[in-house]
Amino acid sequence: MRAARTVDVRWAATSAARRTLAVVAGALLVALSAQVALPMPGTPVPVTLQVAAVLVVGGLLGPALGAASLALYLVLGAAGLPVFAPAGLPGLARLVGPTGGYLLALPLGAAVAGLAATRPRHRLWLVPGLALAVTVIHAGGVAQLAILGGDLAIAWRLGSLPFLLADLAKLLVAAAVIGRLGQPIRRALL
Repeated sequence: MRAARTVDVRWAATSAARRTLAVVAGALLVALSAQVALPMPGTPVPVTLQVAAVLVVGGLLGPALGAASLALYLVLGAAGLPVFAPAGLPGLARLVGPTGGYLLALPLGAAVAGLAATRPRHRLWLVPGLALAVTVIHAGGVAQLAILGGDLAIAWRLGSLPFLLADLAKLLVAAAVIGRLGQPIRRALL
């Protein structure tokens, strides 16, 4: 009986270590993806690979660990570490600036992606679930732009519309990665 308890404790410790490492790795993946930033004329929001990374992190880690990973990312960025896209306000100020709504929506977007990847009735539900995750991220960004600028229509036109086609492509790539790697990675994290 004592040997079984020792094995259970060791397994739980290594499992917790794997999950912690996965959360940190997810935050780092999103930080790296944010560094690929192309300014868009007429909008304060750059094109980055963040959306794809958030979908992949949420889809591979599941809703809880995916959200935790993105919460860690926000904490690191708010603390002043250079994890956000290179252009823009530093640290905590970024979260209240024009791109702050997108950033603050990332944990929820990752959780939605995680739910889409872990609870589908059929694999075809993954793409609409990821589309919902992208919608959550866009809604956060557009809401903050509307608050800062005072006009929802302009916020939509500058903060979402120009990014829809690129985000659709990112969504499809993320779905392929999640479809290929999701189950084995989530099993390894148990």
